[in-house]
Amino acid sequence: MNVRTRFAPSPTGFLHLGSLRTALYAWLFARSQGGTFILRIEDTDQKREIAGATETIYRALRRAGIDWDEGPDVGGPYGPYIQSERKALYQPFAEELVERGGAYYCFCPTERLDALRKKAESEGKAFKYDKRCLNMPREEITARLASGEPYVIRQNIPAGGVGFFDDEILGRIEVDTDTLDDQVLLKSDGMPTYNFANVVDDHLMGVTHILRGSEFVSSTPKYNLLYNALGWDKPVYIHLPPVMADRNRKLSKRHGDPSFEDLLDEGYLPDAVVNYIALLGWNPGDEREVMTMEELVGAFSLRGISKSPAIFDRDKLRWFNAQYIRALPAARFRDLILPHMGKTVDTAHIDTLRLAQLLQPRCETLLDITDKIGFLAQMPPFDAALYTNKKMKTTHETSLPVLRALLPVLEAVDCWSESAVRDAVSAFIEAEGMKNGPVLWPLRVALSNSMYTPGGAYEIAGLLGREETLRRLRGSIAALMQSVKRADG
Repeated sequence: MNVRTRFAPSPTGFLHLGSLRTALYAWLFARSQGGTFILRIEDTDQKREIAGATETIYRALRRAGIDWDEGPDVGGPYGPYIQSERKALYQPFAEELVERGGAYYCFCPTERLDALRKKAESEGKAFKYDKRCLNMPREEITARLASGEPYVIRQNIPAGGVGFFDDEILGRIEVDTDTLDDQVLLKSDGMPTYNFANVVDDHLMGVTHILRGSEFVSSTPKYNLLYNALGWDKPVYIHLPPVMADRNRKLSKRHGDPSFEDLLDEGYLPDAVVNYIALLGWNPGDEREVMTMEELVGAFSLRGISKSPAIFDRDKLRWFNAQYIRALPAARFRDLILPHMGKTVDTAHIDTLRLAQLLQPRCETLLDITDKIGFLAQMPPFDAALYTNKKMKTTHETSLPVLRALLPVLEAVDCWSESAVRDAVSAFIEAEGMKNGPVLWPLRVALSNSMYTPGGAYEIAGLLGREETLRRLRGSIAALMQSVKRADG
């Protein structure tokens, strides 16, 4: 079998993580089998369509590393690949269903349908059309059609039977057909409903395997009835477990859960997000976690898909992202953080590559740099408590004489660099018979007024440059002197 899978999103907003995972699994399966991956835009519900959403979907998929062999923007032998552009294709199939007894014309006005819905709601029941138009005489149907009376075409669900389908993950699913509604297939404006269009398009496009969310399980028996009524071969179904925000709630944009591009805007790397999403509901059969796209393709199989829901864990995603950040070449990491860096510090007067090297092992997202480099742009307020470190055996009182002794040492450094500062301070420590901690801790605090910095005293001095380092050191010495005087009473 030449495997053909598809991803068929509606252009109603950003690509949420559950949809991304569906697209990813369909793509991975097609690629692992040497098959074809199709992108189709299902825009039959045009009232919900958002301008620009189709381009947003294209961009998000490409940023995720997912390409397509056939689709709206690349073409293919079964186009068009946007449903609204296929409108003329659906009416003949709907009419064929009517002739075969699998569907019927319905002329019920909106007012009657609204009354039926209200009655069902008042009785605590799900709405089900009452088949009033099913047995309408052919002559009456012909006359009403000829008069231009509005109508829809409804699926004729057989009463007293069993609808079923076989799923590669879930096994056989059966439902009592009396619980199924005679859903609308073709709307009064001639547009198909989603449920009808996707069956017709999957057949015409030769889709062999349908990977989609578990929310479609209840609809699939109705799809199979359509396949049967039209005499078409049915595809292989693979319904995926939901991605949950917690044990009780699915991920949802309505509840503020992030889309794929939201995560990218928050400083997550596309490859890290895709790697993590791949493992939400699937495993490669071994202990691997960090995997390239090529490795995911090589390992992917339907057997690895779980039946159980997967919970989106932000902490685990941060861990994945940290692994990907660590693996980047320093220059590439610098290029990625440079736009964010430029919002905080003057990049024209700083060694951005050296700063990136210092930040890289300390960041889990690209935006983590902001809190770590603010002190380079503006010295935080003086805080004497920062000088107290039990491990280094320092206090603000013991730090003052050390810094006063260091000032002329650093003033004597002409050819300023990180290594030159290191040599000068190391020589001072050796000459004074001191340990590193009681010297380097106060110096780092004096240059940053921060508890945590990307690098120690030498690295900070190298980044700040000679004039700023000496200015800050003198200012910290003056502030310490005032603090000690206050402490002495």
